[in-house]
Amino acid sequence: MSSEKITRQKLSDQVFDRLRAMILTGELAAGEVVPSERALMLRFGVGRPAVREALQQMHTMGLITIAHGERSRVKPLNAGAVLGQVDAVAQLLLSAEPGALAHLKEARRLFESGMVRIAAARAVEADVVDLSDILDEQRRCLADPRAFIAADMAFHTRIAAMTANPIMLAVSQAMLKWLFHYHSALLHWSGKEEVTLLEHARIIERIAARDGDGAVAAMQAHIARSADVIAHH
Repeated sequence: MSSEKITRQKLSDQVFDRLRAMILTGELAAGEVVPSERALMLRFGVGRPAVREALQQMHTMGLITIAHGERSRVKPLNAGAVLGQVDAVAQLLLSAEPGALAHLKEARRLFESGMVRIAAARAVEADVVDLSDILDEQRRCLADPRAFIAADMAFHTRIAAMTANPIMLAVSQAMLKWLFHYHSALLHWSGKEEVTLLEHARIIERIAARDGDGAVAAMQAHIARSADVIAHH
């Protein structure tokens, strides 16, 4: 017979499970104050150490805020908040694992290709205007590498927003943030800025024409070229 040993669960883990259930059922809504340690001790019949450990675990997972001198509050549950919790680990992985950056570039190429196809299908005039405004802003930042890259990220984020899919938007923002760690060490890639502006203009043109295949081709060419300037530092 296979082993079916019963393990005794820590009190703090049980408190954590109860608190998480309160959030999932809506008993504790986003923005609401978490009950005091004393109130939780009385409700669950446990000591302060178990409550504090459970609250710290909730904070580590990004479910609540803990600030000195302030009451803890429930954080909103969304894709961006979830992915934000892995930022530090993701950047560590990219720095420590030799093949991780290449894998991220490949994943981004496939992800951006699918995303721009959806954007081209769903684009309205306001979307095209916004992309054009971002391109104009990027053109004004030619003398400021950091601002130029920030505008570059805003351009891709706006395309992600056009999908109307919050998970796609969150993943896109996370990938850009992770790649910016490498971009920021390459602020003097002179001669490539005008090429980037031209490529962005072509992407906007294809989106405005509702040309999914053309938008994908333009995006793939842009990602393939720009990926060459992102490297370990």
